[in-house]
Amino acid sequence: MTRPMTTRVLDAAAGGKNNFSADRDLVRRYDQAASVTTTAARAVLQFLVRVVRHLAAEGVDQFVVVGSGVPSGLPPGGRLHDVAAGCHGGPGGPGGVPVRVVYVENDPMVLAGARATIEPGTDLVRVVEGDVREIDAILGDRVVCAFLDWDRPVAVLLLSTHSLADDEYAHYVIERVRRAASDGSYLSLLQTTFDGVPGELLPAVRDLLAMTLPGHAIRGRQEVAALLDGLVLVDPGLVWVPEWRPDDHGAACSARPSSSGTYGAVARLP
Repeated sequence: MTRPMTTRVLDAAAGGKNNFSADRDLVRRYDQAASVTTTAARAVLQFLVRVVRHLAAEGVDQFVVVGSGVPSGLPPGGRLHDVAAGCHGGPGGPGGVPVRVVYVENDPMVLAGARATIEPGTDLVRVVEGDVREIDAILGDRVVCAFLDWDRPVAVLLLSTHSLADDEYAHYVIERVRRAASDGSYLSLLQTTFDGVPGELLPAVRDLLAMTLPGHAIRGRQEVAALLDGLVLVDPGLVWVPEWRPDDHGAACSARPSSSGTYGAVARLP
C-alpha cells in the first residue's frame, strides 16, 4: 500500500479507484516534473479501448489482458470486457458465441477488487493471478486454458512490457504467445518510452522513475520494433498510442502524440 505500482499509477492518473495514496502522490510528482501524466494515462486507456473495439469488429470473441490493472478509470459500461461484448451486440457474440475475457494481474488489491466487482456480475469474465515474467505459468494456468478455446483466434493484450527489462526474455514472451495462439489471433503491445521527453526534462524524469519505479523498462522505438520483428502489424503499425486508429470523436487525437510517452502496436499472428 505504501509503494506505488505501475498499474495502479495508471489507474490513479486516469481518475480510477483501484489505487492508493502512494500511487496518487507519484502521479503528482510526475505532473510536476513533466506535466503530462494524466494526459498520457488517458491516451493509454483510450488506445486499449480502440484496440478491443477493432479486434472485436474483426470477429475476435476471446481476449486475454495481461497487466492492465483492470483499469477503473474507464467510464461505466466502458471497461474492456464491456467494449468487447458491446461490439458483438451484447454479452454474446455472433451466432450466440459468448465474448470471453480473462484479465491477468499480479497486484493483490487489483485481483481482489476485480474478483469482487466483475466476476459476480458475469460468467464471461475471469480474473487470474499471473505475472508476465512467468509467461509459461500464465499460458498453463487452469482457468486460462479451460475458459478459452485456444484452437480458435484469441487476442492477447500484452500491456506490461515495462516489467520485461531483459530483451531476450521479452522476445521469448512474444514468441511463446505466438506459438500458443491459433492462426488468426492477435497480439497487442504497449511500451513506455523516453523518446518524446524534452531533453531539458529527461534527467529529472529518468531519476524520478529510477527512484519510484525501479526496474521499469524503458525502450526506444527501434528497440520496440525489434521486439515485433517478424510479426505482421495491423495498420498503422508501431506508433504513439494516440495515433493508433484515432476515433471519430477526437478523444484519441492529440496536438503532441509523443506526450503519451507510450508506443502501441497490434500484430496479426499467422
